Amino acid sequence: MARVGLPSLAVTLAGLIGYRGLALMLIEDGSLGGFPDWFERLGQGAFFGPLPFAIVLFAGLLVIAGLVLHRTGFGRYVYVVGNSADVARFSGVNVSRVKFILFVMSGLVAAIAGLLLAARFGSVRGSVGQGFELDVITIVLFGGVSIFGGRGSMIGVMLSILVILNLRNGLALLGVSGNTQTGVIGALLILSVLLPNLASDVRRRLARRARREAVTAEPVVSSEPAK
Repeated sequence: MARVGLPSLAVTLAGLIGYRGLALMLIEDGSLGGFPDWFERLGQGAFFGPLPFAIVLFAGLLVIAGLVLHRTGFGRYVYVVGNSADVARFSGVNVSRVKFILFVMSGLVAAIAGLLLAARFGSVRGSVGQGFELDVITIVLFGGVSIFGGRGSMIGVMLSILVILNLRNGLALLGVSGNTQTGVIGALLILSVLLPNLASDVRRRLARRARREAVTAEPVVSSEPAK
């Protein structure tokens, strides 16, 4: 993807469908289990006081990602590439290398999440995690990350995670079905894309109106000599 310039989101979703299909072909409707006790404890047992290992690891990765993104030169490269790959390339940034590193980091984190999910359930099926992609995309966009790149923060994503998780849990406690919950998350995803675009359009209109008013308010200087 980094070399040939394919759309990252499209390739990611295509890979998701392909790997899920491969898993269903290999496992079919069955499941794989019988993991060692130490592995299952990673997903089910307490690790740091009452906190499980997944929460501790998530907090650590969140801090590391925030520091790298907001406090390092590589993080600035990420924002520049997200805003405009051409501008970044003309500025001397190795765009392909930055994208390659991001893809490797994303794949590594996804692999760790898959292992922890298997440890929590104690078994794996080809359909495990189906539908999670909707929650993940909603969390990212609702947290202020632009779908076009170049904008977003780890704090916004963290707050979005808390909102979506509490929304899911609240709907479940109210007895709302899973399909209805998915519909609510889907509507929130649409709003997450629609509202920033509307806000940007309003800002552009206000800026154009302000420029027009500034032009009309400028005094006309006469070129005739004073008598």
